Amino acid sequence: MVWWMTGWMAGPGNLPLWQRLFALDQSLGQRVGSILGLALLIAGITATLLCLLNWPRLLRPLASVMLIITAFSAHYMWQYGVVIDPTMLANALHTDVREVRDLLSPSLAISLGFLAAPPLWWLWRRPLTYRPAGPQLARNVGGAALGLLLALVVVLVSYQGLATLMRNDKSLRYMVSPLNAVYAAGVVAAEQGPRKIRALQPVGEDARLGASYFQQTRPPLLVLVVGETARADRFGLNGYGRDTTPLLTRWRDAGDLLNFDQVSSCGTNTLVSVPCLFSPLTRGTGGNAEPDRENLLDVLQRAGLAVLWLDNQSGCKGVCDRVPHASTRDAPMPVPGASLCEGSDCFDEALLAGLDDRLAALDPQRLQRGAVVVLHQMGSHGPAYFRRAPQARKRFQPECASTTLSDCTSEQLDNAYDNSIAYTDQFLDQVLHWVEKKSVQGTHDSGLIYVSDHGESLGERGLYLHGVPYALAPAQQTHVPMVTWLSPGLQQRTGVAMPCLRARVHTPISHDHFFHSVLGLMDVNTNAYQPGLDAMAPCATQRVQAAGFKPSSAG
Repeated sequence: MVWWMTGWMAGPGNLPLWQRLFALDQSLGQRVGSILGLALLIAGITATLLCLLNWPRLLRPLASVMLIITAFSAHYMWQYGVVIDPTMLANALHTDVREVRDLLSPSLAISLGFLAAPPLWWLWRRPLTYRPAGPQLARNVGGAALGLLLALVVVLVSYQGLATLMRNDKSLRYMVSPLNAVYAAGVVAAEQGPRKIRALQPVGEDARLGASYFQQTRPPLLVLVVGETARADRFGLNGYGRDTTPLLTRWRDAGDLLNFDQVSSCGTNTLVSVPCLFSPLTRGTGGNAEPDRENLLDVLQRAGLAVLWLDNQSGCKGVCDRVPHASTRDAPMPVPGASLCEGSDCFDEALLAGLDDRLAALDPQRLQRGAVVVLHQMGSHGPAYFRRAPQARKRFQPECASTTLSDCTSEQLDNAYDNSIAYTDQFLDQVLHWVEKKSVQGTHDSGLIYVSDHGESLGERGLYLHGVPYALAPAQQTHVPMVTWLSPGLQQRTGVAMPCLRARVHTPISHDHFFHSVLGLMDVNTNAYQPGLDAMAPCATQRVQAAGFKPSSAG
């Protein structure tokens, strides 16, 4: 039983891997040798695991789980070019019903029917006879030793070729099923388990409001829009061949909007990028790891400001847990937001429904000092790009209306994705009008920062969606759009010189700068703030010096 299961998982269960290896630029003999050697290595290690699990009431359930995981992995690696690493598994564990629904398709049923149904049927139909505990243990240990011996022989015979293969294409190691999932599960359990028990380290315990708050006539209001799956090269603002951002372009041409076109994300998926975006740590110092400390929202709230998080996604990934927050899925939905929702799906405009009332419901003393509102978009989340914009606003046709992206032509896929970007343009235009109105009415010194959490692959190099390990990720998944708008009042109170900022919009920055840039704009003084990571600081020299900080060498 163990060896039959091993053969199935190491053979048909790894078809995407064999397809990838067969496409390598090698001779036929080299490709066949690589496939054979790696298949035997996978078989040896898998057999070792199954032999150790070969006990009554244990083997069948666990082998079934491994078979199903192998089939799921093969399907998504084949369809979207993704790999199964710890980050991808952690991201999957934090998904919601809407995202799961978008990933279900007839092709998934076919894959499961071919790769999982036959061995599962055979596994549960075949009678198993076990020996007494002692002899069974000896049998299991002997089988595990045989599996290890097979793996060792393969390594000794094929080490040079396999090592070179893995060094040249590191993503291959995350395509080995089911060992990739077993490894990822172990890493996720080891990393996230202890941290769920451990208390978060405090950040900015010395946070206080700066001099701009003394005798202020209007409180500051900053809206932070966290985009989803938007890639910079699909923004018309950044020179894309299609005008996907005509409304933002109008704001920019009026001289009010800054478009930062060289921005890098911290991760390639929401689970990493959103916490990292609000973290005081940079990617290089651990901001991309499982959060172990408080974040930007905690510091703003500790300084005495009102903070609100509104979500149209699968949650804030822990960022908003200690501040007021709400979701478009909360009932009842403010009018007219309900008209923008169908079932559990809401268009991003629903985030603006009742926003004034939500803001007014916050602590009045905090509101008098100032407020920061975070809007977390659904944006361009795939693969159901066609669900991200109202039908009447889709400018690019025909579009892909399937979650099986391989069923669509590249033109249809581009149209569906570009429609989602164009809708983000319309959404941001509405937010900007709301923010500008606060300034014109004289109630707030207002501003907006929009930045996407990560990008997206649309078939380039055979990759779709996102989540490729960062070191291997293409620019389409890490180069993200970012725009900023500041009212005259906010410019004056923060000392930011707009002509200076316009001259710096092509300067490379990243998610590492977000935490410190927001603290700078909101004039929150704390030792957690690093001027060297404040993208606005070079254009607000007087403000930084007045705060008494020495420039940082970081960033």
